[in-house]
Amino acid sequence: MTGTAQVWHGVHVATALPFHDDLSVDYDGYAEHVRFLAAGGCDGVCPNGSLGEYQTLTDEERARVVRTAVEAAPDGFRVMPGVAAYGAAESRRWAEQAAEAGASSVLLLPPNAYRADRAAVVGHYREVAKAGLPVVAYNNPIDTKVDLVPELLAELHQEGLIVGVKEFSGDVRRAYEIAERAPGLDLLIGSDDVLLELGIAGAVGWIAGYPNMIPQASVELYRLATSGEVAKALPLYRDLHPLLRWDSKTVFVQSIKLSMDLAGRKGGACRPPRTALSPGQAAQITRETREVLAKGYL
Repeated sequence: MTGTAQVWHGVHVATALPFHDDLSVDYDGYAEHVRFLAAGGCDGVCPNGSLGEYQTLTDEERARVVRTAVEAAPDGFRVMPGVAAYGAAESRRWAEQAAEAGASSVLLLPPNAYRADRAAVVGHYREVAKAGLPVVAYNNPIDTKVDLVPELLAELHQEGLIVGVKEFSGDVRRAYEIAERAPGLDLLIGSDDVLLELGIAGAVGWIAGYPNMIPQASVELYRLATSGEVAKALPLYRDLHPLLRWDSKTVFVQSIKLSMDLAGRKGGACRPPRTALSPGQAAQITRETREVLAKGYL
């Protein structure tokens, strides 16, 4: 792990995107949300991730979301847009757009239109690296069916194509093999419900979901987990874990948006094809969110 802070370190919130009643993008509401997260102690935002429903956005909307985040960000607050696309050339264009808008780094999934092999994955990252911004790889084999295993991450890092990895496999054992195979490749927590485990294992960042609702408590938990203060972190982690584990479920976008609504933030509806939560899911999330809020976490 690197010893000095880089622009991709710290707590970057994978931002939920608010919509108006007609499901058009609420850019003013999004800008306000970026400022809220900065005021809550977060280090940056990741617009146009899955939580931001980027797959449902037009090209014009997607570009404007990045510009909105950059313009709303106060000094020192970073923007790491997601630049995932089916083709490497398109991902590179999104990375170039992020650079032009003033973003500091980008987050990149492997090609996911099919189960890409090693050569296709390396070629994909080579193309996007040409845009010139630091690239954080995003490993989500659950959704993409392409697994950035430690050996492949080491190859990408040794070629200078990536600076870190958002690890979402759920296998916390990988943290140690990644560190062994790719010294200097930064580990970023990719799923809220393994924050403590990966924080202990040497993570230097968290690309996070539930800080959309409770940034201050989330940042406190991250700082404790990554500074070795496990005894202080564990009670907080236990209190928040019923919510944090929704981040790794299929309905994570709807779940986090509902929790935001209950906390007085604008979560709101999702665009199709995401549908409303089932009554049982909504009731459980409502109960767990209210329990967290009743304990004074913000």
